[in-house]
Amino acid sequence: MLALVVQTLSVTAPVFAMLFIGVVLKRLGWIDTGFINTASALVFKGTMPTLLFLSIVQADLGSALQPSLIVYFVLANIASFVLAWVWALWRCPVADRGVYVQGAFRGNNGIVGLALASSLYGDYGLSLGGVLAGVVIFIYNTLSVVVLAIYSPGSSASVRSVCISILRNPLIIGVASAIPFAYWQVELPLWLLTSAGYFAQLTLPLALICIGGTLSLSALHESSGTAISSSLMKMIWLPLLATLGAWAWSFRGAELGILFLYFASPTAAASFVMARAVGSNHQLAATIIVITTLSAAVTINAGLLVLSRLGWI
Repeated sequence: MLALVVQTLSVTAPVFAMLFIGVVLKRLGWIDTGFINTASALVFKGTMPTLLFLSIVQADLGSALQPSLIVYFVLANIASFVLAWVWALWRCPVADRGVYVQGAFRGNNGIVGLALASSLYGDYGLSLGGVLAGVVIFIYNTLSVVVLAIYSPGSSASVRSVCISILRNPLIIGVASAIPFAYWQVELPLWLLTSAGYFAQLTLPLALICIGGTLSLSALHESSGTAISSSLMKMIWLPLLATLGAWAWSFRGAELGILFLYFASPTAAASFVMARAVGSNHQLAATIIVITTLSAAVTINAGLLVLSRLGWI
């Protein structure tokens, strides 16, 4: 159990450290609102689409490809999105519903989930986790665009406007443009992959620094109730339901363990970037990321302990 705690902390602690660096840099005056706006736009329009493109192009889509597991993973994520939205209709102010729903269902699979899957299950966890991460990228971004477009300030929420938002979203474009390269296994020049990799590596530190620079005590206080509600959905209720569903679907062992890790991952930093890009409550998004990241060390390890005691993994 101690080894699991240490491993989880080794993955989540650097994420929280970058958030703290953003807070300190803003307090010292080394970064300001102008920098945060520019950096957030760079992440949303450039570095994150590049990161998503590379993650799909370089993924081993033929390894550990399990159709039944992928189908369940897709259905469970869509069901989580619907449940979070239904709950938000009852518990969340209209203006914050898009951010609430995105924070409740969008996990940090590419960083936390994949790292833990690789640590616990070795090469098998890395290959299966990579396939799942590639699949969920498109789902997350499409559903996030839909719910944010509906509740963004000034949005008409018509079918046409939502479709246009999806087609114009840089993250969707990054994913869609990568699919032909991955499917036909098109070899890209090494120098291009290396340069794109350097650019993509800016994504996580820049996004987390911007999140930290946005945080304030007043914002944390004002959004605390809504953020805690969304965080509980993300870290406890939705992982519980999705994992029980996976067990009922007859998944056991490493497959069930990897599914749990992906469902239980804290909210992705991309949720802040997207919320800020469309003019939604990005401070609420930042607060949800902080709460879920801090709680991940407890909830993930508790879940793994229960699953192992039950003999399911």
